[in-house]
This record gives sequence, structure tokens and C-alpha cells, in this order.
Amino acid sequence: MKKYLISLAVVLQAAPLFAQSQPKKPNIILIMVDDMGYSDLGSYGSEIRTPNLDRLAKEGLRLREFYNNSICAPTRASLLTGQYQHKAGVGYFDVNLGLPAYQGFLNRQSLTIGEVLRQNGYSTLLSGKWHVGNDSTSWPVQRGFDRFFGVIGGGANYFDPEPMPLGGRAYPVVLLENNRRIKPAAGSYYFTDEITRHAVDFLDEQHKSGKPFFLYLAYTAPHWPLQALPEDIAKYKGRYDIGWDSLRSERLARQRQLGLLPAGQTIAPRDSSVPDWDNLTFDQQQLWKAKMEVFAAMVDRMDQGVGQVLTKLKALGADDNTLIVFISDNGAPAEDVAHFGQKAGRNSGPVGTAGSFESQGKNWSFVSNSPFRAFKNNMYEGGISSPFIAWFPGKVPQGAIAKGTGHLIDLAPTFYEIAGAKYPSTFNGTTPNKLAGVSLAGLLFNNREIDPERPIFWERAGNRAVRKGKWKLVSGYPQYRWELYDLEKDRGETIDVAQQNRQVVNELSAAYFQWAEQTGVVPYDQIKPASVFGNPPARQSR
Repeated sequence: MKKYLISLAVVLQAAPLFAQSQPKKPNIILIMVDDMGYSDLGSYGSEIRTPNLDRLAKEGLRLREFYNNSICAPTRASLLTGQYQHKAGVGYFDVNLGLPAYQGFLNRQSLTIGEVLRQNGYSTLLSGKWHVGNDSTSWPVQRGFDRFFGVIGGGANYFDPEPMPLGGRAYPVVLLENNRRIKPAAGSYYFTDEITRHAVDFLDEQHKSGKPFFLYLAYTAPHWPLQALPEDIAKYKGRYDIGWDSLRSERLARQRQLGLLPAGQTIAPRDSSVPDWDNLTFDQQQLWKAKMEVFAAMVDRMDQGVGQVLTKLKALGADDNTLIVFISDNGAPAEDVAHFGQKAGRNSGPVGTAGSFESQGKNWSFVSNSPFRAFKNNMYEGGISSPFIAWFPGKVPQGAIAKGTGHLIDLAPTFYEIAGAKYPSTFNGTTPNKLAGVSLAGLLFNNREIDPERPIFWERAGNRAVRKGKWKLVSGYPQYRWELYDLEKDRGETIDVAQQNRQVVNELSAAYFQWAEQTGVVPYDQIKPASVFGNPPARQSR
């Protein structure tokens, strides 16, 4: 089989994929959800009702292996620019730690998909979450988007725009329409619905322009705080009385049935820190059941929003010329923000209500991340694996499941290829960074294999990994001890084979350190902030 690795020169200079067969450039919708695990959609094994995304999966293609950057801001930096997050300036989070790779906002050398596609004749629309730059010079309209509605930072309450009680302080919520700050009345909206409503309105408005469009639909759901509409919560009452172990068994069985979990593939063992359901008190069980009911309701409402977008596409006659890609920004989280000490977010109402500051917590998150190991912010598969759905009628094969092994950095080159968009050699007097990824167009439309030997790299807060072929090298901060896994047999990462394969460890670790040097990664202890919100150490060196 011909090795599939499209060089940047080919992507940018060759005739675009659809230029000869379609009179109109295709529209592109990129949907990203927040803190949702690999198994939280029906088409990936879940019991949660997601009929609209399941329809896209049935009529399109799913990947078994698609990777994110394990946490919100670094994922968005790579997604929007086609760069590794350090190269884009968001190596740690959306806070400035005093070095170019950790400045906390997108640098000018890393062009956004909005900037590139707008220059190539597209309307560029964003509804939802930004989280790659708090300063107004780095807001979406300043970085290539014609229209924007949403939050600039990492999250918000779902029923009001008030600051969130987090980390011992009031976490600010900046809610914008384009560049104008807005503050709707508390209780007058549900944020997931507002993200959907603005996306639908944007599509209506831009349709009059006659231009193709790029819509980035960035839901905050199901990120904490766990807040949902009563009618959605009611659908799941009693569903989670069985507890997490039984629910995980159900999901694993569905994944096998769907073909997402091949025969012989390992699953991660039960997380040792998760208590036995039957050992919980009655009150504890009631709280944990309620948490998962609300989490499911939040995913459900997001899927309803996707359905509204699909309805609008059809009404506009754009459904047969639109590529839709769906992903999640990281694995489900381990943090239990309402219960982790003196600086915890405080609840002022029951779980699910506007006063709730509960989160899913690792007890349910290890189910969401089935069949993988660990959680958000880790480089094990549970932290960096995302569901991936691609839908394009008549172009993407129906009901297909492919291995894939794609990464966020591959989406920008993919979109540029199918749009016939030229990636500029200069932009506003700046020489842009070269794109780091490869186009997935051949995989999505022609089942062409991606070069299995191309390496993919990760680093965040000292957690590191390299994926090349079947091998994955990984280490967790602060141990810095390399572990090696054969993911063809052991994607559950159950057996460390580093001692038996020292040459592989040496080769991959050498590749990692070369990549780190080229990308601006520094040892985490040199830039480790006092808190997640910033406060870099007094002295920093490279």
C-alpha cells in the first residue's frame, strides 16, 4: 500500500480535493465538546441519548485513535493553529509564565483556521469557548473570526454569567458578542442552548453572503459545574443506580459490539482510587447518582443542539456540501472541584441547579474514559483519546470505523486541503510557522493510511509522551520514568515493556528531546506556577 503522508508542498500546491468535482467550496463545521470522555456518546458505547451525533457516525466515519492535548487551552491552541501548543504560545495554559512557549495566548506566527480560511474567501464563525488568550488583542474577532459569541476563558456557569468560585478566588467570566461584553440576567438562559442559538443565527446571516463558511462550534458542556435543565435530568432518573462498575461493564460490551474495541485488545484495570459502590453510604450514593444523571443531561442537551444545527443546514440547502468533524478536548476529568479542600468551589444549591458547583469526579470519569487508563491532564490514553466523527454525504464512507491515529495538528491541514485554501508564506508582515501535521483528507475520503511511523508528541505540566507506530512512550510528572506500551495489543496500557525494549525507549526518548528543543518545551520545574491561574516562579531559565 502506498504510504500516505501528504507533504506540506503537496497540500498547498496540488489541485484541491474537490476543486475539479464541485462548483462550490465545501462548508466546514468543527464541533468540540469539553471534558467528555471517549465512551460518552452512544456511537462510542454510551447509554446517554445522543441520536444526532449517532446519526453522523452511522452516516459517516469514526476513528478509533484520535488524540488531543489532554486539557482545555493547549488542545484549543493546537486545534486552531495546526501547531503543537508550545509553538503556538500556550504550552501550559492561558496564563503567562514568562517564556514565548508559555505566554498563554496565541502568537502571531501561529495562524488560526479563521485567519487562513477568511483570507481564502470563507465566512468564519465561532460560537462557544475560546480559552486561548484573555487579552482583547487575542480575542476571536482579532484572530480571524467574522462573528463570535461565547466565553473567553475556561468556563462559565450555565444559568448566569457571574464569576465562578474556584481555587479560592472568583474566576472571572467574560461573555462576549463579537467584541462587546454582555451580561444577560441570571436565569434567563441555558448556556448550551445559547451557544447553539447563536451558531444557528450565524448560519442564517452568512447564508446571504453566498460564501462558504467555517463554523467552530465549541460547547462548554459537559464541563463542570454540573448544571442542567430539569427536563433533561428527568430522562436519566434511576439510570445510574447500578453504580460505576456495572455501567462500565455495559459500555465495554457495547464498544466490543460496535467494533471500537477489537478482540484481544486490553482494557485498563479499574482505577484503584475509585471506591466500591456497595460500600458507599445511602447519602453518598444519592449524590453520586445525581451527578451522573446531570452529566448525562448535559451531554444530551449538547446533542440536541447539534440536531438544531443539522436542521438549519438542511433548511439552507447546505447539508450536501458540508463536512462536519466532532471531537472532545480531553478525557473526562479527575478533579472534584466542590470537595477538594479549603479552596474548593462552594455549592449553594443541589447538584444540577444554578447553585451547583459539583463535577463528575474520577468515580464516574473512569467510566467515561473506558476502555482506557487515567484522566484529563495525563498522557495515558484516557487523558488524550477523543471520539472522532467525520460526516460529509457522498464523500465520507457511511458507517466506517478506521484506526486513524490522527492528532489535533492534522485538522488545519485537512480543512485547508478540502477548501483549496492556500496557507500563506507571509501574513500581516509575519512569517507563519510551518504546519506541524498532515492532512487527513485521504484517510477520511479514500481510506488511505496515514504514515504509521510518523511520531506524535505531547508535553503538558511535566507529563510527556511519544507515539510512533505501535509504540507509546509515556511518563508522568514528577517521576520522569519512561514507560513503554505496545498499543496494538495493549491500548489499556497494562504492561510496561520498557525493560524488554531498551532500544525503542532510547530512540523514542531521543526523538522526544529533539522535538522538545525545537518546540520550546522547558523542564516543568523551571516554569511551574504557584497555581493553575499563573504566578510563575521568581526565576526562570531555559
